[in-house]
Amino acid sequence: MNPLSEIFGFPIENDSTKAQRYRKQKLCPFNNKVPNCTKDKANNPLGVCSIWHGNIPVITCPVRFREEWIIIENAARFAFGEEATWTSLSEIKLVDKNGQSAGNIDFVLVAYNEKGKLTDFASLEVQGVYISGNLRNPFEKYLENPVKEFNWPGGYNYPKPDYLSSSRKRLIPQMLYKGGIFKHWEKKQTVAMQKSFFETLPSLPQTTKDKADIAWFLFDLVFDDGKAMNTLVLNEIIYTEFEPALLKVTTPVPGDISNFTEILQNKLEEHLDNNSPDAPSLTDLVSQ
Repeated sequence: MNPLSEIFGFPIENDSTKAQRYRKQKLCPFNNKVPNCTKDKANNPLGVCSIWHGNIPVITCPVRFREEWIIIENAARFAFGEEATWTSLSEIKLVDKNGQSAGNIDFVLVAYNEKGKLTDFASLEVQGVYISGNLRNPFEKYLENPVKEFNWPGGYNYPKPDYLSSSRKRLIPQMLYKGGIFKHWEKKQTVAMQKSFFETLPSLPQTTKDKADIAWFLFDLVFDDGKAMNTLVLNEIIYTEFEPALLKVTTPVPGDISNFTEILQNKLEEHLDNNSPDAPSLTDLVSQ
């Protein structure tokens, strides 16, 4: 078994001189803010761009989405159309009416006229996937002997995508709070994420491009045999309105009440004195 798909930008099958150089120097080929990888720790980066989950390379580092800047190009086309002049600004702080921080926006797309005056803006959030298990151990073991035949034993700490935490701890809170401000301002929002991550969300009610508040850009990594490299490819665009989409992802689907009742009954019986004939059961209490 092998959880490692890309290390410092290169699939582990790639043992070219360039790949070896990037691994040795801990470089990032995907437009990081500095030449080196800075994931987890700047002085000892966890240079894993994507991991294997089944036969799918799952992007774990948001910087991986910056390849060729196609995320910015597609987001700007949705927000401003084909003819606008635009650029992007990264890590822009957003505050609410009371001056309290609502967090940083990954990218703010800005359109401007020939005089350099701002004419419009939109947001772009980039969503990688959190990992459960230990990823650093196999990563560091691989770097000791970086061969394409690398194997790592399975088990409890074997690294795998944690889609639930990725949505509950990052995606949904960001869309609710920061997205709520942009919705109030009537500004377009975009999200770049992997299709396999999006498919773990509830099915969102879709709309047309012209009515959409949010465009979800769904990407995949496609392996090029000739180059022994993965390429970031836009797979699909989903258009949604703000309220219906967020209501869908924040509304839980209730399970069977009988399952919860059974749990309560068992806990109640542990709590009460089972030798007392007068102790009522939960079923009796509910029926009264």
